Amino acid sequence: MIICRCEEVTYGELIKTAEEFNCTARELKLRTRAGMGYCGGRTCRPIVDKAARGPEISKDTEITLKYQPPLRPISFGRLGGKEK
Repeated sequence: MIICRCEEVTYGELIKTAEEFNCTARELKLRTRAGMGYCGGRTCRPIVDKAARGPEISKDTEITLKYQPPLRPISFGRLGGKEK
């Protein structure tokens, strides 16, 4: 089953990598590229977080996964070509 459609990462790949390297969520993302595609992890991030098997990290020192909206705001005038 494909979890990250942008990077075509399967559930099996996530689990295999997490078990092999005992990855935290951040390491799993970097090793598999899940969450690094066009959507920036908007659809697959929760599953990547749950698949991670790394050592428990204190919430104070944890580096969270970063995700960004795929688009930038644009005005309707600029979109329609009326604005210069």
